[in-house]
Amino acid sequence: MKQEKIDRINELAKKKKKQGLTPEEKVEQAALRKEYIEGYRRTIKHHIEGLKLVDEKGNDVTPEKLKEIQRKKGLHGRK
Repeated sequence: MKQEKIDRINELAKKKKKQGLTPEEKVEQAALRKEYIEGYRRTIKHHIEGLKLVDEKGNDVTPEKLKEIQRKKGLHGRK
């Protein structure tokens, strides 16, 4: 999400606390928040899917469900 949109989210939040929002601003705020949360979730999902867990002995202990996702995406040399 571009910084301008994040700034707008913050601007609307401050205005809401001080004086309230118009119906149009409420709709805009909801749409911006939804977009922000969706982007955040995508980023977290991408990050988690890229993890490889190893124990103190160096053994791969990544959960099988995550390994399957990584196989499909060709990550960590999984086949």
